[in-house]
Amino acid sequence: MIPANKSLPIFLILIFLSTKVNSVQFEVLSGHTKCIAEDIKSHSMTVGKYHIVNPNEGHPLPDTHKVTVRVTSTYGNTYHYSDNVPEGHFAFETAEAGDYMACFYAADHKPPITFTIDFDWKSGVAAKDWTNVAKKGSVDLMELELKKMYEHVQDIHDEMFYLREREEEMQELNRSTNSKMAWLTGLSIFVCLSVAGLQLWHLKTFFEKKKLI
Repeated sequence: MIPANKSLPIFLILIFLSTKVNSVQFEVLSGHTKCIAEDIKSHSMTVGKYHIVNPNEGHPLPDTHKVTVRVTSTYGNTYHYSDNVPEGHFAFETAEAGDYMACFYAADHKPPITFTIDFDWKSGVAAKDWTNVAKKGSVDLMELELKKMYEHVQDIHDEMFYLREREEEMQELNRSTNSKMAWLTGLSIFVCLSVAGLQLWHLKTFFEKKKLI
C-alpha cells in the first residue's frame, strides 16, 4: 500500500496527464516576433496547429494577415518552417530532449497591424488521437481506456527516468563545483599565508636595518 504522502504526487501527475490540452491565443504585432517554448523529452511525439483569427467574422481573411512560423529544437535544428501563411500545422518525433521553440513572425506593415493567433501544441500522450486509435483498432471502450492508462503510465515512467538523469547531472555538477571550490579555497589560503610571511619577513628586515631589534 502506498502512503498517502507519496500517492498524492502520483495522483496529481495522472490528473495533469489526463487533462485535455486547450489551445492558446496570443497577439503578434507586425514587424515583431513572438516565441513559445515547450520542454519535450527525446523520442516523444509532438503535434501543433495554428491559424490567424479572422478579425472580421463572416468576411474573408485579409491578405495582410499572414505569418512566418519556425519550430526549432534547443540545439537550433529546424523541425518546421512555413513562410507567409495564414494557418498551418506540424507533427514530428523529437530526436533530442530540451526546450523546443515555436516562433511567429509577422511582416512589417504601415500602419502596424496586430494579429491574434490561435495555437494548439500537444506532446507525449496528449498528442495521440485516441478517436482514430479506437476506429483503426476496432477496440471497445474498455480496451481504449486500458490503452490510455498504459500510455499514461509509460509516460510517467519515462519522465521519472528523465528526471533521474537530470538529477544525476546536477549531482555531478555539484561535485565538480565543490571540488573546484576546495582547490580555490586551498589556493586562497596559501596565497594569504605567503603574503603574511612576506610581510613579516619585510618588517623583520626593516627593523633589523633600523637596529630596532
